[in-house]
This record gives sequence, structure tokens and C-alpha cells, in this order.
Amino acid sequence: MEPKQKRILIVIIYLTVFVAFSLFIYWKIKPEETCVDKIKNQNEEDIDCGGVCAACKKIEALPLEIKESGVVAGGVAGEYDFYAAVNNPNNLFGSSKLHYKITLKDSAGNVLSQREGDNYILPGEKKYIVETGFKSETAPASTDFSITSVDWSQFGEYKKPEIEIVNKNYNEISSGVGFAEAKGLLKNRSPYDFDIIKIEVILKDAGNKVVALNSTSMRTVKSGEERDFRAFWPTRFPGNVQNMEAQVEVNVFDSDTFMKRNYQTHKFQEYLQ
Repeated sequence: MEPKQKRILIVIIYLTVFVAFSLFIYWKIKPEETCVDKIKNQNEEDIDCGGVCAACKKIEALPLEIKESGVVAGGVAGEYDFYAAVNNPNNLFGSSKLHYKITLKDSAGNVLSQREGDNYILPGEKKYIVETGFKSETAPASTDFSITSVDWSQFGEYKKPEIEIVNKNYNEISSGVGFAEAKGLLKNRSPYDFDIIKIEVILKDAGNKVVALNSTSMRTVKSGEERDFRAFWPTRFPGNVQNMEAQVEVNVFDSDTFMKRNYQTHKFQEYLQ
């Protein structure tokens, strides 16, 4: 055997011995898998439950309620915006992911546009789900909205983060570029920092009918911070605005500090299809 081949063989032997020794040490010091180690292992269905552990606690959550849905003209010609009012009747159950499907139809029932999406909802929350920018040459006459699956999470003594909107103001632009704008001041009075806070603006007429939608986002909002916001409509939309709602959307599931204080580990996936 040539010297070079001998050296390669020796290296292979040393590597084999090292790997074998490392595996031996790992298996010796590896912590035992149990049903209280807060890790999803063994053949568990979720963390420390199911399989060889006790059965997972099933979350008996009431289904989400769809109160209304509709479509309005968007801020750009040939585009339309969708909204759906959703209510969560559960005070201790929220969802980090609810999946939905939207279908816009013409007067004959033909499908003009479809879209699927994900959102979240907090315990006891009533919110609008807003999707903008549906393109269609024909004005939609009706909408279908369905929630196809919900990933429930159980909270402890849940308390909604104290975030409010003040100084709300809507006005049409009399001079300059654009048709209308909505302004306000967001105040984060909670003890939590949030990576992103989204504000959905819903404009309604005297009969409480939605006539226009818009949204804007703020990034890295610190505890105690105040921030101005503005939503803008470049072109005219039909209807006379009498009321402006500003809905704060803050995904507490993305806040480690909030979740550590409020969240319990029980989960249950509910499929609605």
C-alpha cells in the first residue's frame, strides 16, 4: 500500500472512531424523552400530549361568526375591495391562523375573481377582514366568503392590549392630488412592543353601509409610543361618508413577551371544509 493510501486509511479510521465515540457520549448524556419535557417528541401529537402521553386536551371552541360581507369600489378604476365582519364568541380562545376563501360574482352568478388568504383573531374580538385590489372589468354583484380552517390557541386570563385610535378625521381633498384622506393618532398604551400594527379604515354612510376601505401599517411600535397615520384615496368612490372606523390589528401571536404572559400550550386544529 502506498504512503498516500495509508494516510487516507488512517484518517478514515480516526474519523470513524471519533464519530462512534461522539455518538456514544451523546446517547449517554441525552436527556430522557418524557411527557413533561415541553418538547414535541416521541410520537406525541402535540407538546407533551397524545401518543404515548395522555390525550391532548381538545379545545371546545365555538365557531367564528360571519356577520356581514360585501364589496366596494376600490381607489383605482377597475379594482374592488372586499370586507367581511367576523366575530369570535370565545373569550379565552384565539387563532393565530384562520384560512378563508373569497369569491366575487356577477349578477348571473359567474365567478369574476377568487382569492384565498390567512388572518388571525384574538379572544372575544370583532373585526373586519379586508382584502383590496380585486381586478374585474365587471362590477361584482355578490360575494361568497367562507372560513375553511381555524388553528385555535387557548389563552390564560386574556386581556386585550391597550391600543387606541384618537383624533380620527376623514375629509375630501379640495385642492391638490387625490380625492380623500383619513387621519388619526395611534397610542400604544400597552406594556408591549410590536413589530407591526395594521390599521384598517372603514368608511360608512348614514345608513351604516360600508362605502370605502383602506389600510396602512406601522412598524416597530414601542410601548407608550404615539404615531400619526394617514390613509389615502387617489380617485373618487361612490357614496357619502358619514362615519369613519379605524380598526387596529395587532398580531399578539408574534409578540414573545405578550405570549409568555397570556398563552397556554393547548392547541387544536379545526377544519371546516
